[in-house]
Amino acid sequence: MTAPELSPILERQLLLQLGDRIKRLRKAQGLGTVEVSERAKLTRNTLRSIEAGDPSPSIGAYLRVMSVLGVSGELALLAGDTMQAAPAGSAGARSRRIAPNVQVRVLPDNAGHRLQDLQSLTLHEEAVRLVKADPALLLQAQDTVGRWIATGDSRSASLWREWQLILSAGSWRKVLGRTRHAQQLRQTSPLVTILPDEVRLRILKDVSALKKGVVFGSSLTTAQDAQNFKELP
Repeated sequence: MTAPELSPILERQLLLQLGDRIKRLRKAQGLGTVEVSERAKLTRNTLRSIEAGDPSPSIGAYLRVMSVLGVSGELALLAGDTMQAAPAGSAGARSRRIAPNVQVRVLPDNAGHRLQDLQSLTLHEEAVRLVKADPALLLQAQDTVGRWIATGDSRSASLWREWQLILSAGSWRKVLGRTRHAQQLRQTSPLVTILPDEVRLRILKDVSALKKGVVFGSSLTTAQDAQNFKELP
């Protein structure tokens, strides 16, 4: 089994796609958020976070919603023995049958500039992590937004004033969501100014790689692998 290392961008994209799929399944089954959250024994806010692909809810919360929607078997398949290598010495390990080549290609949804917003979201998640670890970076962001209010474009002043409140209160969920307002806040953000260049460049590189698609797969990838497989007793 081979797979690319999960970068922050790829991890976030997979969660966003999972959240989108859960939301589409709920709507396709004609279920409202109240009914699903009650059946899953979760709050509506937690369900909204799951449908937004938020990493904050536990995997158990995701599984409970998937169970309500009838797709928990997919996680059960992953957790079970079906996808594991056969034990040494077993009939499965001795089989001469070539294992199937299963691949999944992850591609971003570019509609409505969603890839650009994924990049912005990941930059902000990294910035929030750094600010929580280093209060001096928070002061730097507060100084930046203060200068912008004093000298910048008045059309963005209301968003910058909201940023002052967000920075003071640590209300990070307001800017890490997928709502239109959260996107507007990220577009006028002082947080990205505190990111080191190497962090910014790494995320931009990951976004560029994701544009081409990332393949997860399992296969016998080399001629030697295939030969070794054929020579099993």
